[in-house]
Amino acid sequence: MTTPSEPGDGLPDPGVSAIMNERRQLINLAYRLLGSLADAEDVVQETYIRWYAMSRQQQDAIASPGAWLTKVASRICLNMLSSARARRETYVGEWIPEPLPEPTEWINGRSDGITVDPADRVTLDESVNMAFLVVLESMTPAERVAFILHDVFRYSFAEVADILGRTPAACRQLASSARRRIHATHAPAPPTAQQARIIRDFKQAWEDKDIDALIDLLDPDATVVADSGGLASAMLRPIEGAEPIARSLVNLAGRLRDMTILERTVNGQPGLVAQRDGVTVTVYAFEVAGDRIRHIWGVRNPGKLRPWAAGPDDRQTPKQRTVPAR
Repeated sequence: MTTPSEPGDGLPDPGVSAIMNERRQLINLAYRLLGSLADAEDVVQETYIRWYAMSRQQQDAIASPGAWLTKVASRICLNMLSSARARRETYVGEWIPEPLPEPTEWINGRSDGITVDPADRVTLDESVNMAFLVVLESMTPAERVAFILHDVFRYSFAEVADILGRTPAACRQLASSARRRIHATHAPAPPTAQQARIIRDFKQAWEDKDIDALIDLLDPDATVVADSGGLASAMLRPIEGAEPIARSLVNLAGRLRDMTILERTVNGQPGLVAQRDGVTVTVYAFEVAGDRIRHIWGVRNPGKLRPWAAGPDDRQTPKQRTVPAR
């Protein structure tokens, strides 16, 4: 990323540094609002373009540039969420938020020496685990924005109201409605070590094609949802029930003998990654309730696997972002 300097001084503009320091906050906000890192990057880029489209006098008149950037980014996300609902009605198969690897794997896992700007990393906490993001997808755009801004990023309802163009009381109701959805569908996760043990046992049972062991690890009402982005031979409908899921997994294992299954962190939680010849082809995220797996999400859509380590012929350079000079 490059930043402009004041003409002739050869030194970075401290005002520009302060503005660019907001980038990671904006990436984190936009990813939680949109469930897509690529879209989040586009939102942040558009936000900075709008900032630098203003004159210096207009910028100096803004009391809190960070608040201005957040307001603009949130409004862009709100518009994108509204249009995304229509796009996803025609999406082939199920749509799942874009999975993210653990930051050290994301940055250091590449063999081509390419690193990702730390400002482009998403902080992985409970507000980005896959189960949480899937619940967010069920909300209206306004509910999602109000909830994320207030409950996750701790903006006051007066600030949220300014962003959404509604009253603080209306925004309070939006966040409350979103909160009820979360509490109704999102079970508290057991300790990470316990989750990791269950996922490891699941991996072993899958590799052993042990149907009984898989059934024991799955909640009786478990579901599997796959997002392939329309890839051929993909699973287009969810599978429900422990036994149907176990049999489907065993059948899949028989067809994928050339796959390597690895334990990885997915959106801050223990997960699995399927690789072929060192290239990640599927990422599996899990929701564990008690000592059973309640949900499995499998992402095969290549467009959503960009942050994951790529193979030698398929590496993608992270988007290079530049701030337009005035």
